[in-house]
Amino acid sequence: MIRLQRLQRRLFTSSSRAALNRRTVPRAVDSCDVLIVGAGPAGLAAAIRLKQFEREAGSSSQSLRVVVLEKGSEVGAHIVSGCVLEPRALYDLLGPDPSQYEEIYGCGEPPLGVKATESRMVWLTEKSKYPIPHPPQMNNQGNFVISLSALTRWLGRIAEEYYGVEIYPGFAGAGVVFSDEEYQSPWVGWEGRWNREVTRIAIQSPQPPPRVPAVLGILTNDVGIPKHPSTTTNYEPGMFFRARATLFAEGAHGSLTKTLINKYHLRKESDPQTYGFGVKEVWRLADDNPLYSPGSITHTLGYPLDLNTYGGGWVYHMDNHLVSLGLVVGADWENPYQSPYRDFQMMKHHPYIHRLLSPSTRIAYGARVLTEGGLQSLPLLHFPGGALIGDSAGTVNVAKIKGVHTAMGMGILGAQGVWEGCNSGSSHPIDTSTYTTSFLSSWIHTELHETRNLRPSFSSPVLSKRNLSVLGGVLYSGVDSLLLKGRTPWTFRHTKNEEERRACLDGGRSLDSIRTGTSTSHTPIPYPPFQPPLSTDLLTSLMLTGTSHAEDQPEHLRVLGRPGDTPLSSHTDFGGAESVLDVKLSEIHEEGTPETENTEIVPRVTSPPSLRRTHVKTNISDYAGLLSRACPAGVYEYIDDDDDTHHHHHHSPTDGEPGGSDSQDESWNGKKLVINAQNCIHCKLCDIKVPSQDITWTVPEGGGGPKYTVT
Repeated sequence: MIRLQRLQRRLFTSSSRAALNRRTVPRAVDSCDVLIVGAGPAGLAAAIRLKQFEREAGSSSQSLRVVVLEKGSEVGAHIVSGCVLEPRALYDLLGPDPSQYEEIYGCGEPPLGVKATESRMVWLTEKSKYPIPHPPQMNNQGNFVISLSALTRWLGRIAEEYYGVEIYPGFAGAGVVFSDEEYQSPWVGWEGRWNREVTRIAIQSPQPPPRVPAVLGILTNDVGIPKHPSTTTNYEPGMFFRARATLFAEGAHGSLTKTLINKYHLRKESDPQTYGFGVKEVWRLADDNPLYSPGSITHTLGYPLDLNTYGGGWVYHMDNHLVSLGLVVGADWENPYQSPYRDFQMMKHHPYIHRLLSPSTRIAYGARVLTEGGLQSLPLLHFPGGALIGDSAGTVNVAKIKGVHTAMGMGILGAQGVWEGCNSGSSHPIDTSTYTTSFLSSWIHTELHETRNLRPSFSSPVLSKRNLSVLGGVLYSGVDSLLLKGRTPWTFRHTKNEEERRACLDGGRSLDSIRTGTSTSHTPIPYPPFQPPLSTDLLTSLMLTGTSHAEDQPEHLRVLGRPGDTPLSSHTDFGGAESVLDVKLSEIHEEGTPETENTEIVPRVTSPPSLRRTHVKTNISDYAGLLSRACPAGVYEYIDDDDDTHHHHHHSPTDGEPGGSDSQDESWNGKKLVINAQNCIHCKLCDIKVPSQDITWTVPEGGGGPKYTVT
């Protein structure tokens, strides 16, 4: 880490008026064999498996340098999950007997919590609960109720201390570096096949480009960019990590993954991804609580959600008198007045949960989106020089309500593909297509294929009109999971038709935003007042996340206009319009060149006022300010602007704002948008759900965000 900090550090203190070109600023460069973006379960499993391959090869193999970059302040800091762990992939990676892990690896006892004991599913009404059968896929025999944050930290220790993987927390991926040369398209040999054998959505896909650039590595985030123009700043340009292969393990809706899917058209034979949004708390029960039952697992349907909103809750009894409880709501919810956070607070007042939590103390809170699209939404997994693994690809098994085992399994498969490429003898970026081939014959594909129709069965347009979407999905899922087991000639789609699918492809609108209804077609939801300590206001909950960001930095949540709009030119726009840098190798300059002598950092307006005004107009007039209710961290507020219509902000045209000083004020009809970026817990919901699709989540300075420990 000291070596990297020394490579990266550079001080700019000149008074010159030249603004730096963010794309070509001289950067420290570091090279490795394999680079992994994200130290979650998938990324760490891939890193460990690569080093295992190296050891198995013995002296016949060259030393393999594996580097893992993690945007959190430490490994596990940004990890939040239910979590019931199916240990299949963990056993494949580290051996079938967890009792031997401490002796073998010397990294302490594995934090596997408590073994699952009983599993049940209940239907909640406002005051009662009724047992209902659960799918056989939800059988939890042999599973563990754990904190995924704790398990991830432990896996990080094994990777680093036992296997020699280099892990660098606080380094966020802010850009992708591509080759100037072009290589064979990843679709060669897969065009038509991906649709036939994987997604099965029966579409005609456009011809891919025959030649494409390869991924050569990533740029880490720049730091020290001030929020306001400054001539003296501790600016440090991000590093260029160059690798023969780069595995992207960013989790659901990663910012670099979005760039890659669009760049290589990886979803041209898939449905768009659809997401769930989970809100979670951990409570410590009293020692003498008679309802505490370690290993008990309960999933709920019904209350507090209506019969048109997909979702459900959970109550998991962890070890040490802890209980994990939460609510997942399909991000395709229709009513813009809905607040998943308020829904969850209501859920805790149900008599079943209220009794369990009396008395108890809340110790943790968190939220995150998760992928729910399954096979139909799976992008092609590989491209020249890299691949998508884990939830970057989207392999959650919705029927099992589990994704950790599949994420780790994809990490193991990805490592195998990279290792085979490393030993091909080629000096070119590694061909990872064998990873995609091995996925087709894996147990992960078998699992996802068997359950592929369950999630889309809850989105029937016919049943939705009758407010019966959830009941229809429950009935179909019961028949499919118990009797058919996925052996059907049909595959349900997430999209209504090909026109809707095309609207979502290649950087268009998200499917979940399209599903959002207008405020005129729905009525406000009369949520009850909070009743502490069982239910509290959002900012009280937020304090439990340990969230912090450096205050003097541009907002990492940016209003950048609608998909399809003319992109904002931004080659010299620090902290401005570009959300993810897409850089060619020829644009990279190593440190030591004279370009940055006598240079000033002059950050531009992150979100031009005209775009913020358009955002406010659309989201207030049509959607009643949805984000102010949907965001689980109080990031977005639509507040009264006392000076509306009385003044204008004036900027030069170089501010990245079309029209320069002729632009209008950022407020509309007496309202303006305030973005409290320092509150952000990196859940990614805003990027997915905002109906105007003009907000882009980008990485803040490395190390910022929540500090989860028991989630």
